[in-house]
Amino acid sequence: MADLRSDSESKTEQRRVGLLYDERMCKHHTPDHEDHPENPNRIKATWKKLHTAGIPQRCVLLNAKEVEDKHVLLVHSQNHLKLIKNISSKQFDSRRARTASRYNSIYFNDGSSEAASLAAGSVIEVTERVAKGELNSGVAIVRPPGHHAEHDEPMGFCLYNNVAIATKFLLNEKPELGIERVLIVDWDVHHGNGTQKMFWEDPRVLFFSVHRHEFGSFYPANDDGFYTMVGEGPGAGYNINVPWENGQCGDADYLAVWDHILIPVAKEFNPDIIIVSAGFDAAVNDPLGGCCVTPSGYSIMLKKLMDFAHGKVVLALEGGYNLESIANSTLACVEVLLEDKLVVGSAEVYPFDSTWHVIEAVRQELSPFWPTLAGELPKKLTNQKAPLIPYVPSSSSDSEVEDNENPNVSKNLADLLHGIVEPLSKLTIDADQVSSNSDNWRSDLSKFDIWYASFGSNMWQPRFKCYIEGGQVEGMAKPCSGAVDKTLPKEILWKTFRHRLFFGRDFSQTWGPGGVAFVSPGSSIQEVYMCLYKITLEQFNDVLVQENTIGAPISSPLIDLTALNSFTNEVSNSLEVNLEV
Repeated sequence: MADLRSDSESKTEQRRVGLLYDERMCKHHTPDHEDHPENPNRIKATWKKLHTAGIPQRCVLLNAKEVEDKHVLLVHSQNHLKLIKNISSKQFDSRRARTASRYNSIYFNDGSSEAASLAAGSVIEVTERVAKGELNSGVAIVRPPGHHAEHDEPMGFCLYNNVAIATKFLLNEKPELGIERVLIVDWDVHHGNGTQKMFWEDPRVLFFSVHRHEFGSFYPANDDGFYTMVGEGPGAGYNINVPWENGQCGDADYLAVWDHILIPVAKEFNPDIIIVSAGFDAAVNDPLGGCCVTPSGYSIMLKKLMDFAHGKVVLALEGGYNLESIANSTLACVEVLLEDKLVVGSAEVYPFDSTWHVIEAVRQELSPFWPTLAGELPKKLTNQKAPLIPYVPSSSSDSEVEDNENPNVSKNLADLLHGIVEPLSKLTIDADQVSSNSDNWRSDLSKFDIWYASFGSNMWQPRFKCYIEGGQVEGMAKPCSGAVDKTLPKEILWKTFRHRLFFGRDFSQTWGPGGVAFVSPGSSIQEVYMCLYKITLEQFNDVLVQENTIGAPISSPLIDLTALNSFTNEVSNSLEVNLEV
């Protein structure tokens, strides 16, 4: 890939937009290619969409570069650098999985070090080119993402904090470029906890994050993303959090925040460059985000940002786990940067009532630092609100990426429920069809498939496979004997359920200390992300025994077809149906 292609230059004299993609970042994947939402297909799908639309031919294509150690150390500790730099080496082969298990939502493989270095170095490359004025704006299609990574800890799929490294690089290493004020806009659906902490006391950086928070129950599940977290010392007032109280937020909610918080503050701050932590997991149909932002919504948000810093805007990819949504949203944003397409308003009219409450709370908290936020919004404005209705994901088509390693991510929840609940609801059985004490119960139950919904540590497939094949992995209190039928799951799905989790137990035989959770289909207070395994009812009984008892062989099933039939009959009569996870 050429560094700066001359044919691209002649076609982009009006708007020179840098574009960076390198397939070497696909080398970072789960150790045994297990399904995972943060997988290589995210950037493959995005690049294919841009290529199909002819975008690369209209952009300045940049080469990926690995990050230098000294630049990583601008925001991360020496120990953190050593870990990520060496985790893919042979010396870690036998303990890579064990090391990953120490961290929150992290995996490593033999390609992680290179991919992380390329992601961080590439965001620096694009940002520096824009800061120099060689480019008007730029887009870095990178992974692994970065905004959760903290000073001394990878977390939340993030290894290096790419945006924070690039920001510190400009401010500390390149004073000759005249970049004195940087606005970081994090529109990923999750709070950018790592980035926030790295600029907590730095008035040169205005960090703005809009995210699902739900009073600390949404990932990363702490108070860091609350609106009262405004920075300290010289950085007080330069940290702005807009924490959603619920999911389903869409274009109107985000644009209201832009118009009544971000844009007024940006005018006062007057940034020299804007770096967007461009996660697209607030997009419609994302399996983790549960929000409803459209490609048009993202394009409008970006267009409003281009009014500042002479249009010097850099987009660095963060999250986004529906392949169609992330590809379409990225395309919409690149078209805005190219000024290639007229940006039109969203069809959604009003924000939620909760959105207005959050906006007013944020304005009141930040008004001592930003006078433009002082004063209440007109009642005529805030009375315009949409009702919060039960969330039902709309369908999304399969990704256009061929050889998709995780095709089930793009299937919608309605199809899943149709395939699981409807067959169960029609299940009937004669009383003597299966006897719990029959010697033939295993043969009988092996003919029926069920879905085992796993939460937390069991979402990692090597751990769940211990229940089926036997064995022990890091974190298990004792080895598993495995199921009698050691056939691996027939299918694996990743889905979001809008139900409350209840932790009914704080200890299990297999894991020792740790919760055993249940979900309530009658509750829609929060969303739970789960990995579902399709196994037989016979295998499910063996899993239950290993999880909850001393592991002795069973002579009769804990749950047979009669019990299963009674559960499905009770669904319509009871709000709570316990599902072992």
